[in-house]
Amino acid sequence: MQSTSKSVRQFLFVWACLAIQLGITSVWPRGCPAADRPNIVMIFTDDQGWHDVGCYGSEIPTPNIDALSERGMKFTQFYAASSICTPSRYGLLTGRFPTRSHDQLLSALMFLSPDDAQRGIRTHEPTYVEHLARAGYTTALVGKWHLGHGGEQFWPTNHGFESFFGHTGGCVDFFSLHYGTHPDWYRGRELVSPGTYATQAITDEALDFLQRQSSAREPFYLHVAYNAPHFGKAGNMQTGEITNTMQPQPSDLELVPKSIDNPLRRAFAAKVMGMDRGIGQIMASLEQLDLAGNTCVIFMTDHGGDPKYGGSNHPLRGGKATLFEGGLRVPCIVRWPQRIQPGAVCDRITCAIDVFPTVCELAGAADTPKTDGFSWRSLWTQSEHTQAGAVSPTADSGLWNARVLLWRTGTHQELSRKSWTAIRRQQYKIVRPPEGAPLLFDLSQDPRETTDLAAQKPELVRELLDLSQNMLRQHRPTPSSSNKAVNP
Repeated sequence: MQSTSKSVRQFLFVWACLAIQLGITSVWPRGCPAADRPNIVMIFTDDQGWHDVGCYGSEIPTPNIDALSERGMKFTQFYAASSICTPSRYGLLTGRFPTRSHDQLLSALMFLSPDDAQRGIRTHEPTYVEHLARAGYTTALVGKWHLGHGGEQFWPTNHGFESFFGHTGGCVDFFSLHYGTHPDWYRGRELVSPGTYATQAITDEALDFLQRQSSAREPFYLHVAYNAPHFGKAGNMQTGEITNTMQPQPSDLELVPKSIDNPLRRAFAAKVMGMDRGIGQIMASLEQLDLAGNTCVIFMTDHGGDPKYGGSNHPLRGGKATLFEGGLRVPCIVRWPQRIQPGAVCDRITCAIDVFPTVCELAGAADTPKTDGFSWRSLWTQSEHTQAGAVSPTADSGLWNARVLLWRTGTHQELSRKSWTAIRRQQYKIVRPPEGAPLLFDLSQDPRETTDLAAQKPELVRELLDLSQNMLRQHRPTPSSSNKAVNP
């Protein structure tokens, strides 16, 4: 897409200065040409672990995701905000540790739970999407929400998204698009029946959105939240029975390499490959519509894979719902041709909570709140000065090295899960399981978390445990009569 003329740029500069003086929320007027700020596409996948993406070492072919890495920046120490779906999404969209959430969203919201129908993201918990919308972006969510389903106050269209096409619960039947036997696929607030396999329905809607935006003057934010490769929630209409099962498309299953011979892993791989094809269609559409050059595409997964349903986090320890590296360290890739050199690699300790300050800075959004995340813009700027394939950046080392990441999962009786806590500072990470003593790992030497150093470094263990407890006390929201908080 061509850049604007010098006169237009001068106008925008004058407008920005005037807007700041007048206290206007966004320094970018609606109608500002999209070329001056990037479009943003977030591709957020579900239950896809470290070893489930080709360029991270998987045996599953993912050529289109791999192409993002070849043409952008691959992150090697990127962490999800949680190892569970709902808090992971909360952390991404709010830029805050999930332990700060008013309703203590530390476990997955259950679609059929009467209590969980009263919980979700609250209106006083702003998302970066709200700030992008105020800054003049057209915003859309396609796919999975999972941040509240029981009341209108939790709906995505009340949290920054102008449009919503997808499901509110944690998973659906990939063929009927129901949560078991219960309808849960919406356009806005209206139940709809697309009649298409879930992955393709999400891809088709994303392509339609891009087509509509191709001639728009405003920049856009498109949030593509695939529910693949998560298991499906199949329902028997006669008996009402609901079953968790992998539901690959038969045509995708036929394409899985024969070297993947485990039936469960083959089903999982088929869902990944079908989703990868959809990502390729989205990228091809951006190229065809002349949008690719100034569109920042972010690919990440919500947390580690679940081996029970075919996911793999090899060689990392643990998986979904645990706070070992396999549950938290996940693939992340950013492609933005105007700023990021092809083949760049970032080894900084980064996290999904960083997306909030990053995209708000790129969008020129004003009056944004302080978050727990760090903007990646300096990382991308530094990458301009590195050769392709180089590990970058080296700037702002003190800021990144001093950061602290905190995770906590809540108890969940229905899923037989108990509370975990973990904290990482520099190379050291404490994992506190539901039972037993805390574990200490030096991830710079032991990323697989095989050697517990707690007995060798008791003072460091106490220091990190005290730090985590202090952070948890500071994060604890104050319950109110209108918004009842639920204990983790």
